[in-house]
Amino acid sequence: MPHPLLLAGLLLQGDAGPQAEAAGTPRSAVPYPSTVAMVARLEECRRRSDPEGNTFLNRERAELFGRRADAASGTPREAELRLRHAIELVLSGATERGIAELDVVEAAVALMAPARRGKVEDEIARWRALGWLRLGEEENCLARHCCSSCIAPIDPAGQHSARRGSEQALVMLDRMLKKSPKDDEARWWLNLAHMTLGSWPDGVPERWRIPESRFASEWELPRWRDVAGDCGLAQSSIAGGVCIEDFDRDGDLDLVTSAMGFDDPLHYFVNDGDGRFTDRAREAGIDVLTGGLNLIHADYDNDGFEDVLVLRGAWLKDMGRIPNSLLRNRGDGTFEDVTESAGVLSFHPTQTATWADFDGDGWLDLAIGNETSRGGGMHPSELFWNRRDGTFTEVGSRVGFGFSAMVKGVTAGDFDDDGRPDLFVSCRNDQNRLLRNVADPAPEGTGFRFEDVTHLAGVQKPLLSFPCWFFDFDDDGREDLWCATNGGFNVGEYDATGSFMVGKEIGRTEKPFLYRNLGGGKFADVSEAARVNRSVLAMGCNFADIDNDGWLDYYVGTGGPDLGSLLPNQMFRNDGQGGFQDVTTATGTGHLQKGHGVAFGDVDNDGDQDLFCELGGFVASDFYPAALWENPGNANRWITLRLEGVKANRSAIGARIRVELRTPAGPRALHRTCSTGSSFGSQSLQQEIGLGDATAIERIVIRWPGSGTVQELAGPALDGCFRIREDATACEPVPLRKIRLGGGER
Repeated sequence: MPHPLLLAGLLLQGDAGPQAEAAGTPRSAVPYPSTVAMVARLEECRRRSDPEGNTFLNRERAELFGRRADAASGTPREAELRLRHAIELVLSGATERGIAELDVVEAAVALMAPARRGKVEDEIARWRALGWLRLGEEENCLARHCCSSCIAPIDPAGQHSARRGSEQALVMLDRMLKKSPKDDEARWWLNLAHMTLGSWPDGVPERWRIPESRFASEWELPRWRDVAGDCGLAQSSIAGGVCIEDFDRDGDLDLVTSAMGFDDPLHYFVNDGDGRFTDRAREAGIDVLTGGLNLIHADYDNDGFEDVLVLRGAWLKDMGRIPNSLLRNRGDGTFEDVTESAGVLSFHPTQTATWADFDGDGWLDLAIGNETSRGGGMHPSELFWNRRDGTFTEVGSRVGFGFSAMVKGVTAGDFDDDGRPDLFVSCRNDQNRLLRNVADPAPEGTGFRFEDVTHLAGVQKPLLSFPCWFFDFDDDGREDLWCATNGGFNVGEYDATGSFMVGKEIGRTEKPFLYRNLGGGKFADVSEAARVNRSVLAMGCNFADIDNDGWLDYYVGTGGPDLGSLLPNQMFRNDGQGGFQDVTTATGTGHLQKGHGVAFGDVDNDGDQDLFCELGGFVASDFYPAALWENPGNANRWITLRLEGVKANRSAIGARIRVELRTPAGPRALHRTCSTGSSFGSQSLQQEIGLGDATAIERIVIRWPGSGTVQELAGPALDGCFRIREDATACEPVPLRKIRLGGGER
């Protein structure tokens, strides 16, 4: 059935879009005709989607397997079909029905061949335990949600007052462990269930107990607080993306969020300036647009307003032939879907892309990494070349980017410092690719092409790679590279390694890789020395300076598609000595729900970077409210820079910044690159830079992308926000309205 606002839009095809007023329709509530056309495409994709192959259509799959189980009643196939039906009921959100159906499955097991019974009985036990655990979440973490819900280790404020879910789960988990004492997945869930009931650790039998010491932080920091509920941002969704940016240019950071389901609309949360956010997606004309596992933003048309790209179809193989959406910010509070008119309409599964000015003409180009899966069709990656007017031509095969792989991350950075942005491409079950941007002298060419320098640079690992980014972690002025994995182990192995805590490692699990840029096109794997080689099941993630000491830290959203993948998200602090420390427990950011779109931004204008995370998993029942953790701050100094290109692209993406400081220990220089950060999470382009114990800023030097302009400016005052145009001779002070999140100005 068509979306109701799609029908409204179709009736108004002759109008000008959101500016049109219909009877009973608020101004700016009707989408543009081009947006309506995209809604029609998405409806058609939904109509064609087959629950047989689309494992995320859990409600439809529950009905499908229920019918098949009924048809197989009294046969040896009945038990397996009813088990599938019960699992899909749990995954669809009909949790109690699913648990009850498992009793029916158990009765049908007697008809099965003896060799198969044991495995099905184990599955019944696992899903009973998992179903009861999820019911406990539904009745407590969702129905009685608070800022302590699902934060590991769970403190008294986050414990369950409705106890039946965890109590019933404990009964099942006790049986499972007595049958299989080495079932580490059940052991981890057992400890979690005891946490929710307040009986951890002492109430856990010693042989299965995970001690409190395993959660010890490696560095002490003040605890962060989730204020999403107070601010109006705690919308519940399954996996999705986020952009943090000042989309309305009023001086405060806003948010656009998405979720991957066909029924999940986009949200546009406008910062009201009083500590709260209002969802204005309807007024913006984008609430009719659905889906999107990831979002990225940039000012692709150089009009001074940041635009948004919605990425769709990830993990769905050939069923992921769902178009992306390019949303043009019109500067009047509305967004228009210009995907087709801008020339970027295509039908490939993807969740990753990056904006960069590859030919240096002052206009941003777009690289999209598509997913080619085993057993499916070919989905080559695409590069859309900006024709200097905000429209694009696809040139991927011409420039050496049109290869086919299971691309899970793509990020741009000038690793060889030649002024031309290069690309790193994270390819799952394949070697990764480092593509160097070189000049293309052909008169009919784009002005650039890529050459594969992966082996020369030595950055082909990891194999099960996923999110990635360029950043200068050691602050030597060269772009380093971080790439994490997702896969290769289960929850039990995760617990057994103590990887999210202080503990031992296991050998076969792939860890994140940190490559230090040595210059000359070479990198060194410093993962072990930097202590990032811990088993992290990474999804959404991003980097920032969480304590304003001038060193870049990072946060990882963790998990996997399995409903039982309940792993703490993780925060890592850069110690300034070449290593990283796990500070998850100290900061209180170890959320057990799956972390997807991650972005940092100073949403309260107080000089430190706050953290937003879209929480929720892949299946229909695995939804959860988003989190906004307020950074408690400290005494370190800071500066915020808002760059504006003139000859360079307006967003200043790719600008290299050097901030020269005076400190008690002597001169210090900090290096930053203007970007939205990670391949899975799009954070503000304003540069929020911690200055540590600086006593003064001596100078700011900016090398602008494309134009190559090198701008040297006298150092402004500490602890302030400044606008810098490419043609300016001084930093322009920008007054900040400091906000008390959830409750008015400071």
